[in-house]
Amino acid sequence: MTIRVSAGRTAEPHDRQVAKATRELLAGELTRVRSGALAWRNGLGALLAGLISFGLVKGRSDITQLDPLYAAVVGCLLLASLTAGAAAAVLIMRAAHGRPYALTLRKVVDESVADPAGAAQQAEASASERALRWGVVLSFCCVALLTSAVGVTWYGPENAKPLLQVHLSNGTVPCGEIVSLSAGRLTLRTSGGQVTVDLTKADGMTPVDSCTSPQG
Repeated sequence: MTIRVSAGRTAEPHDRQVAKATRELLAGELTRVRSGALAWRNGLGALLAGLISFGLVKGRSDITQLDPLYAAVVGCLLLASLTAGAAAAVLIMRAAHGRPYALTLRKVVDESVADPAGAAQQAEASASERALRWGVVLSFCCVALLTSAVGVTWYGPENAKPLLQVHLSNGTVPCGEIVSLSAGRLTLRTSGGQVTVDLTKADGMTPVDSCTSPQG
């Protein structure tokens, strides 16, 4: 099979304008990507700061009050959030400021490229754009994981506390969670509120799984 090569049509002013505009766009692409990365970095940083500040204002702050299973879930979510956030920060900083070492041109383009400097800049712009895209994705993953951890901390079931029945000499049997013990007086949190018991009038105490006896 014979391949014949012939000249194309003569370039017109419009073709030259398109070529010039394309070259200018490619030449400024790296600057635009890095400017966008800086804007994303500032915006996502403000979002995370606002979320953390809101989480510190309301809701339960001590995960030891949670059921052990839910406390473990919170820990896993926080670890995943920290990992995603750290990776996102590295990627966005890489997109905004480049890699922390000098660029070796021969690793980016081969010797046959007519404009090696332009090709190297284009390759760096593409790499920065990919880093920014993944950094944004991981940032939102970090926000979602952190929000989930805060939600579980707020709304997860409390850690079950031991219940105690106290048998008093007058026949009443107050039952509830131990609040405090001081000077021979025991304070219980019962279904009807806090009850203080004089232990000198107690015939005995029994740990129970649930309070089913009449409470005083």
